[in-house]
Amino acid sequence: MMAGKYTHLDDQKVSGSVPAVPDQGEVAIKFADSNLHTFPPSQTQGKISGGSRPPRDADDTFSKTTFGSEDAQPSGWFRSFTADAYKPYFDVDTSDVLERIKESLFPFRGSFTEKTADNPDLYGPFWICTTLIFVAASISTFVTYIAHKLKNQDWAYDINLVTWSAGVFYGYVLIVPLGLYVILKYFSAPSGLVQLFCLYGYSLFVFIPALCLSVVPLEIFRWVIAGIAGFMSATFVALNLRAHIVSAGERWFLIVAAIFLLQVALSIVLKLYLFTVTV
Repeated sequence: MMAGKYTHLDDQKVSGSVPAVPDQGEVAIKFADSNLHTFPPSQTQGKISGGSRPPRDADDTFSKTTFGSEDAQPSGWFRSFTADAYKPYFDVDTSDVLERIKESLFPFRGSFTEKTADNPDLYGPFWICTTLIFVAASISTFVTYIAHKLKNQDWAYDINLVTWSAGVFYGYVLIVPLGLYVILKYFSAPSGLVQLFCLYGYSLFVFIPALCLSVVPLEIFRWVIAGIAGFMSATFVALNLRAHIVSAGERWFLIVAAIFLLQVALSIVLKLYLFTVTV
């Protein structure tokens, strides 16, 4: 060893020194294969067996699919807010609806409630009311348009015809059966609410051809058409409810008479506001 320079180190054990590592070239470091490219891992490690699965006593309510399962279906009043509650009332085909419409055009039979007792529908009443709304608005609009053109006057569409017709027909089919349902229940002669909706809905079908005939520019003819349609509709409702209301006691005649007169009053209102069009 020279002073100020180190030419070599003595091969001796020196406290605190690190032995030199011989140069072995490039060393390839190998990593163990990992299963992180798949989730959840296929193998389990550690003390928790099946780490990708919840414990057996865990609440998996949020992981269950609620759609289509019977256990998740609401019950009680909450079921009335689901579509499944109303499916049975739309389970009719074209032949059923046409048969019930035909039955409404022969009001003296009085067998409509018997034929629809097992399967009252809301499909026919909904489309009958909707058709009435558009027929009433379109016919009134068409007739007033022709009248203005013949007189060389400016014509403007009245949107109130649609809103007024919708309020009359939808309101009548909803409010009147609901009120009658409460009255019959009070007199211990309860009737099905859906069956009343069905009866009153089909009773309005006769006003569709009556509205079409109101195009004829004769006021007397329009009154006759409105009277015939109102009488047929009122008779249809009254006779179909008479057999059921008889069990209400001595006041059954007053109830039937009120039902008949209310239906006639509807025809008068329709005559004054929808059948009265001038050319």
